Amino acid sequence: MTSMPKDLKPADFINEAAPGVEKLDVAAINRKDRRELYAVRQKIYPRLAHGTFRNVKWLVMAITLTIYYVLPWLRWDRGPNLPDQAVLLDFAHGRLFLFFIEIWPQELYYITGLLVISALGLFLVTALAGRVWCGYACPQTVWTDLMIAVERFWQGDRNARIRLDKEPWTASKIFKKVMTHLSWLVIGLATGGALVFYFRDAPTLAKELVTGTAPAIAYLFLGIFTFTTYLLGGIAREQVCIYMCPWPRIQSAMVDRHTLLVSYRADRGEPRGPLRKGQGWEGRGDCIDCKACVAVCPMGIDIRDGLQLECIQCALCIDACNEVMDKIGRPRGLIAYDTVAKQEAKAAGGGHEPVKLVRPRTILYAVLIVLVVGVMGFGLLNRTTLEVNVLHDRGVLFVPLSDGGVRNGYTVKVLNKRHEPVDVNLRVEGLPGAEMRVVGHDAGPISVPADNLREVRVLVTVPPEHVKSLTPPSTNFEFIVKDVASDTEMRRDAIFQSAAARSKP
Repeated sequence: MTSMPKDLKPADFINEAAPGVEKLDVAAINRKDRRELYAVRQKIYPRLAHGTFRNVKWLVMAITLTIYYVLPWLRWDRGPNLPDQAVLLDFAHGRLFLFFIEIWPQELYYITGLLVISALGLFLVTALAGRVWCGYACPQTVWTDLMIAVERFWQGDRNARIRLDKEPWTASKIFKKVMTHLSWLVIGLATGGALVFYFRDAPTLAKELVTGTAPAIAYLFLGIFTFTTYLLGGIAREQVCIYMCPWPRIQSAMVDRHTLLVSYRADRGEPRGPLRKGQGWEGRGDCIDCKACVAVCPMGIDIRDGLQLECIQCALCIDACNEVMDKIGRPRGLIAYDTVAKQEAKAAGGGHEPVKLVRPRTILYAVLIVLVVGVMGFGLLNRTTLEVNVLHDRGVLFVPLSDGGVRNGYTVKVLNKRHEPVDVNLRVEGLPGAEMRVVGHDAGPISVPADNLREVRVLVTVPPEHVKSLTPPSTNFEFIVKDVASDTEMRRDAIFQSAAARSKP
């Protein structure tokens, strides 16, 4: 990325760094020695790069945007009375649907597990190749790349955009600027629209949005997501990565001497300078100071200044430099993925330093990922279709009866995750002679509706002849809920408060 020099002249674009290679009049905007907390943003004009890494970025953009926009429209048959959207955060049913997985509010720890896996995966990728996530797959990067491509479509590449901004406001300039911003707003609208589709049936909500019958909250969030996408991807761009995102300041704890980073190989490139016609390569480096690497950088840095906070490891500077090396007949790789350990070994005149992808740091992250995935997989495979929760009365801990017995009250909640009703039997174990009664329910199984929660009030009474067997202040026992159809049982611990507790000091 580059800034527009104040004294820019047309002739500046035809200066040569080497025969057949233009020297760009461009200066890095973001430098460590110039970094200010409240600096006014200088616009960056990234030039279109060509090469392997630029193609990889196009491919990643196409895949991630396709997944994002198409996923809400995929269908998944779950049977009658249930949504058939494959991925849906369904507030109406109080569940998160992920294809064949249904996550209830009581199971949000699975979401925590996914977040932990994502964080560990980010740590592992950063330990291996720096901020490669930021350079290729981060939503901010993907949408910023898309916005820049749209801007390039309407206004031209770097030089054309610089000239356009210097021109007076003509009809042509107004048209190009208006079309650029309208396109950004359309992208923002599509982004916000796709996001709200994850929260309600996509075809239904899309029809409601068009006809004006959608809930007001849908229009509110659609507007918010549209504006933020337009602002962050079209206007703020690199400012988000430098000032708003905390990851640049955290990544230093994730990398080490063996992390692959986009690096300028100074031992080969210095001393740098233009290559004059007829000049040989003796006594000079391969860098002809064409600044192509600076011109393509979307963060406005010069990779030749070394590792910098702003660098997102997108490797576009590698593509730009390799293209120049091909033109001047020098080997590729003046800018390449390299490690600090290898560069230090070269500077010290030592032998070859191998790339160490497997090392204690990466092993630790990989083991933790496998461990968390294993725990989550075990939990998913052993999920029960019934959940039981027992709550003891809080207001009145126990009720002494006139015959000398003691009674405790409980609320028993049975959650049925199946798509058909379930009949269960309820009993207690561990209280000698205890009698149990379900308030408002006659003898027989308790029916729990499909995909629903059944809450019952239960009274447990210990007769007078067994009160002495209780252990004050409380006696442990179990509630047992048995599925009539499958004979599976769910046990939950509970305590029985006894009157004997009051006779003790």
